[in-house]
Amino acid sequence: MNNGYHPHPMSFSLHGLAVSQGIAIGHAHLVSHATLEVARYTVRERDIPREIERFETALATVRNELGVLHAEAVTPGSPSELAALVNVHAMFLDDPLLAEVPKDLMRERRCNAEWALVQQMELLVAQFEEIDDSYLRERKHDIVQVVERVLRVLLDKPRRLGKRGGYSELVIVAHDLSPADTIQFKNLKIAGFVTDLGGATSHTAIVARSLAIPAVVGLHHARPLVREGDLIIVDGTRGVLIVDPGERVLEEYQLKKRELELERSKLKRLKTARSATLDNVDISLQANIELPQDIVQVKEAGADGVGLFRTEFLFMNRDTLPGEDEQFEAYRLVAKALAGKPVTIRTLDLGADKTARALHGTERQSPNPALGLRAIRYCLAEPQLFLAQLRAILRASHVGNVQILIPMLAHVTEIEQTLAMIEQAKQQLRERRCKFNEHIPVGGMIEIPAAALALGALVRRLQFLSIGTNDLIQYTLAIDRTDEAVAHLYDPLHPAILRLLSHVIQTAQKAEIPVAVCGEMGGDPKLTRLLLGMGLRQFSMHPTQLLEVKQQVVMADTEQLSAKVSRLLRLDEPERIRELVERL
Repeated sequence: MNNGYHPHPMSFSLHGLAVSQGIAIGHAHLVSHATLEVARYTVRERDIPREIERFETALATVRNELGVLHAEAVTPGSPSELAALVNVHAMFLDDPLLAEVPKDLMRERRCNAEWALVQQMELLVAQFEEIDDSYLRERKHDIVQVVERVLRVLLDKPRRLGKRGGYSELVIVAHDLSPADTIQFKNLKIAGFVTDLGGATSHTAIVARSLAIPAVVGLHHARPLVREGDLIIVDGTRGVLIVDPGERVLEEYQLKKRELELERSKLKRLKTARSATLDNVDISLQANIELPQDIVQVKEAGADGVGLFRTEFLFMNRDTLPGEDEQFEAYRLVAKALAGKPVTIRTLDLGADKTARALHGTERQSPNPALGLRAIRYCLAEPQLFLAQLRAILRASHVGNVQILIPMLAHVTEIEQTLAMIEQAKQQLRERRCKFNEHIPVGGMIEIPAAALALGALVRRLQFLSIGTNDLIQYTLAIDRTDEAVAHLYDPLHPAILRLLSHVIQTAQKAEIPVAVCGEMGGDPKLTRLLLGMGLRQFSMHPTQLLEVKQQVVMADTEQLSAKVSRLLRLDEPERIRELVERL
């Protein structure tokens, strides 16, 4: 079995953090910002005219590209901002500072066109950063984007991505990927991805799991060592990347991949099974989503509703904010598709590692974003933005079973201000004669230890709780979950975390309000029995994890688990806790 594939003599493997299960076999596609990749080399005196000509040809090519884009942008139905953006790019392209000065650099320093262009770009960006006016200052992004277009033409890397060896699938290899980068992969056929940076709950990892594609992060040196088009294997279960595998290794992994696919198809039979334990306790298994298109997966998994709609993803990868109507349309689609099943819409959770390009003008540089103006703090500081979102959610509540979830609560005043703003949004809709559910439930996310420890005041003011374990663990253990240097300290089974979780679940039950876990712990089948034993009856996770969790639910007995888990919660030796969790 040769597949017409010849390994290069340098087969090697790298180890990182396993963050999304499964096996991917495909060709490497390197993702990078072109400006980081430019080398300088000296050009002979007599070749300078040819270098200048190469530069001018690249400018002309990009001018044509922008012309085509402009023609598309002025067609009816296209957002008007697109045409304006293309015009700004075309203006920069014709500016002598970008179109002429690099030629002088080529003549003076006998350097290549790419390097001359990047030098000039850096100079211009530095000048723009000095400007006081925030709108003008932000135009530096346009300069970088125009230069990257020209560089792509100059570098014009031939993609060695044919169907060599019978593999048409691509594996993304990057130094780092922002949540905005990874969300774009939802529309592409990607087999897996690997990054040098990142931890188990970085958004790259979360999106990989939501796409059900294998991923390994925190590899440190993958990006510089892997070449475009290399055949690679991503073992997302063991956290290994194998580059140019030998034939035996390749065969072994093809077999493993087939076995995994078979197991997954067996799980599908569970879709219609009732979600209840052996002792007949009903368990609600809901789905986390980022965009309305995720509803397809939600239905495929047979979820009991949407336990978390992360609305900030509607704000990413765009230059203008979605208005009230556009947001309403997204929320309405989901509410209608779920036909009466609950849809929990979380208000904007921007800040920390999630940023929206359209807000750059208003965002200040935070010295420590994870502890800064994020989530509900940000929304309360931007009341117009917040009110538009609240009105959109309220309008969608007329169409389906919608509830509002507030992220990052720590202070009672935040709840009171938010409830006042919800009342204000309702009043605005009454004046417009818009229909909505007057009694829409409002819940809070428990992600900050302070909220978990002072729950009484929150429980009295809210109709439900949802525990965001990713941030709760990050803030309790004082580690940045996106920093791979401390990612190994991220431990869901730390005794302090287990006690906080148990305390929140018990308090909510005493107050007779629903409580769910919507963080990554909720979708980890290895922890399902532990959470059931703590008394949790509602889970929310990526649709791709739902059937594996259901498999654990239907084999569990909550009475037995409850007794075992209460013993486990008295322990404070991590090793003993881990042992007992495995034996539950």
